[in-house]
Amino acid sequence: MAQDKQPRRPKAEPPKGFRDYFGAEVTERKAMLDAIAEVYQRYGFDPLETSAVETVEALGKFLPDVDRPNEGVFGWQDEDQDWLALRYDLTAPLARVAAQYRNDLPTPYRRYAMGPVWRNEKPGPGRFRQFYQCDADTVGSASVAADAEICAMLSDAFEVVGIPRGDYVVKVNNRKVLNGVMEVAGVLDPSDPTRFEAERGIVLRAIDKLDRLGDAGVRALLGDGRRDDSGDFTKGAGLSGEQAEVVVGFTSARRDTGAATVARLRELVGASVMGAEGVAELEQMAALLDAQGYGADRIILDPGVVRGLGYYTGPVYEAELTFEILDDKGRKRQFGSVAGGGRYDDLVKRFTGQSVPATGVSIGVDRLLAALRAKGRTTGASAGPVVVTVMDRDRMADYFAMAGELRAAGIRAEVYLGNPKQFGNQLKYADKRASPVAVIQGGNEAAAGTVILKDLILGAKIAENATLEEWKDRPAQVEIPRADLVAAVRKMLG
Repeated sequence: MAQDKQPRRPKAEPPKGFRDYFGAEVTERKAMLDAIAEVYQRYGFDPLETSAVETVEALGKFLPDVDRPNEGVFGWQDEDQDWLALRYDLTAPLARVAAQYRNDLPTPYRRYAMGPVWRNEKPGPGRFRQFYQCDADTVGSASVAADAEICAMLSDAFEVVGIPRGDYVVKVNNRKVLNGVMEVAGVLDPSDPTRFEAERGIVLRAIDKLDRLGDAGVRALLGDGRRDDSGDFTKGAGLSGEQAEVVVGFTSARRDTGAATVARLRELVGASVMGAEGVAELEQMAALLDAQGYGADRIILDPGVVRGLGYYTGPVYEAELTFEILDDKGRKRQFGSVAGGGRYDDLVKRFTGQSVPATGVSIGVDRLLAALRAKGRTTGASAGPVVVTVMDRDRMADYFAMAGELRAAGIRAEVYLGNPKQFGNQLKYADKRASPVAVIQGGNEAAAGTVILKDLILGAKIAENATLEEWKDRPAQVEIPRADLVAAVRKMLG
C-alpha cells in the first residue's frame, strides 16, 4: 500500500507584487507621516480613516487611465452577492464619506488621510500592488484659494521632513486652460462634452509622458500613434499636424516669469471662454501664493503639468524633486515626481446628483522616503533597544527590574530571552539588534551592587566567540553603581 503523500508546504514568501516592511522602514515612515500630519493640522485639516474595503458601486469607475472598468482593483463577491473591492486610492472613499455625512460635516471639509492602497496591476521593479499614500483634500469650496492652500501646505510638508528649498518645486497648471487649447485645436466641443472624449484621453496621457518620451514621442501619440523599442504600438489621437502643433505649443508655453507664462497661455486659448477662465484662475492662485511668500523658488506655473487622470476639472499640480541621483546603471538623473493632485468637482456628484467642489493632493510615501534616504536624511537603519543580558537564570526578576526602570524612564529596553548558557550568543544578538548599550550583571557585580555598561556603538563590534572577560577588557565599558543605572544609560545614549 502506497504511503500517503505529505501535504505540500506553502512557500514562505508574499504574493507577487507585495512585500514586507521591517523595523527601520516602518519607524522612518511613521516619523515622516507624523511630521507631515503636524503640518496638515496646522492648516486646520482633520484626520480621517476609512475602511480598506468599499463597495464596487461606491468606488465607481476604477483608475480612469485603464480601458476596462473593473481593471486595476482587487474585487470579490460576498455572500449577499454584493461586489466589494480594496480601495485603490484614498480619494474615492472620501467622495463616499462626503456624500454620506454631508449634513454632519462642516463646509468646507478639510481632511487628511494616510494608509495603504491596493492596485491589481502588473508588478515590476519598484512597482508594488500595495503601497502607502498620504492625501490632503478640501471638499466644499469652489475657490481657487483652496487649491493655493493645498500647494502651500505641500511645500511646507516637504521642508519639514527634510527636503530643503531648492531641491523641490511644486508645478501648477489648470485643466481648463488645456481644455481651451483643445477647443482651439478642434478636439473639444463645449456644446457636446462627450464628443472627441477618446481623443482627449489620448492627448492627456501623451502630454503627461512628455518628460519620458520627449517632444517627438508626444507628437507621435498626438498623431497616428507610437511604436516603442519593444515593438509595442500605442494608438494615437489622430490629430492633424496643425492640431498637434497647437497642443505642443501649450506644453512649451512656460516662460521665465509667471506673468509671461500667463500672457502666453492667454494667446493660446484665444476666444475659448473655458480657457480664459482657467488663465484667470492661474493668475489668482499666483497672486495668493505670492502674498504668502511662496515664490518661484518653491511654486511655479508650468503648462507641462496636466495629470493623466480624466476627472480633474480645474487647477492641477505636481511636486517634483530636482536634485540628482544615480540610477541602476550609474547614470545621473533627477529624482522626479513624488506628489500630485488637482481639482475634481464632479467626483462627489455620483452620490448626490449635485456638483460638489473638491481639491486635493496625494504624496507617494515610498518615493518620498526613498528621496529622504538619497538626501541622507534617513539611513534605513535605526538604533535598537538597550539589551539587559542574563548571567544567572535564577535572577531573571533582577534583570526585568532593570529593564522596567529603563522603560519607565522612556528608554527602549529588553531582557535577553534566548538561552543564556552561551554568553557569546547574547553578544551576537545585541549586535544583530543594533543595540546601543548592553547591561551586564554577574554574581560578582550583584554582590558589589554594581552593573557593567558596554557602549556598543562607540566600542568595537562584539567578537563572535569572545569570552565575557575578553569583552570586559574592551574600551567604552564602565562599571557603575546599580542605583545609577538609568542616569548612566541615558548619558551613554546621549
